[in-house]
Order: sequence, then structure tokens, then C-alpha cells
Amino acid sequence: MIDKRWAAFLIGVGAWTWLIWPRFGVAIWNDERSFAAGTPTGFLWIHALLIVSSLAIGTTVGVLGVTAWRRSRRAED
Repeated sequence: MIDKRWAAFLIGVGAWTWLIWPRFGVAIWNDERSFAAGTPTGFLWIHALLIVSSLAIGTTVGVLGVTAWRRSRRAED
């Protein structure tokens, strides 16, 4: 079982992911390399893939953290 400190760390990582990556997505969208003649470039697509993957991983880690936190509380009772 994961203790509360590790659970809090996992929750923090999940939250951090959702704070950072959307901002990065906006920066990539506004970058001049993202579009050529109005068409998305490989630069945009690869970064979009990285962002979506990171958000999926961050969400999973956050959910694992919340689950571990709840289980550790139940174990204390």
C-alpha cells in the first residue's frame, strides 16, 4: 500500500501536469512554426501528441494518488 506522502506526491504530479501542459499547448498553437499556409505542420502535430500523452499520464497518476489517499484514510479508521 502507498502511504499518504506518496499519495500526495502523485496527486501533486497530476495537478502539475494539468497546470503546465495546457499553457504549453497555447504557446505551441501560437508559434509561427505550427501552421504553414493555414495548414497544421508536423511541429504542431508532434507537440499535440506529446501534450495529449502527458495529460493522459498525468491524469492516471493523479487518479492513482487520489485512490491511494482514500485507501490510506480507510486503513487508519
